[in-house]
Amino acid sequence: QVQLVESGGGLVQAGDSLSPSCAASGGTFSNYAMWFRQAPGKEREFVAAIHWTVGATSYADSAKGRFTISRDNAKNTVSLQMNSLKPEDTGVYYCATGYPTLAAGGKHWGQGTQVTVSS
Repeated sequence: QVQLVESGGGLVQAGDSLSPSCAASGGTFSNYAMWFRQAPGKEREFVAAIHWTVGATSYADSAKGRFTISRDNAKNTVSLQMNSLKPEDTGVYYCATGYPTLAAGGKHWGQGTQVTVSS
């Protein structure tokens, strides 16, 4: 079973950039590699996705124009370049993979990495 491990979160100021990444082991990403986030007291929400084979991307409206998802098939990693960060981007960021459609969400999940954006 594939295992996902996120890294690269941290504490930054508003307007800064951060690029968390997610590494797969024991298998590889299948169908979509996705990023979700969960803010304190809120439900987990979709952020971005990339099709592992085709490379097509999809973004939440809140991420469009600021975030870029990318993959490295050789290294079995997916990254999320986040620019112009805002305090409302604060949360635990999770990567996920497994199902053939975005609507199905993630079958396999990482443990998450904390992103905190101060104002």
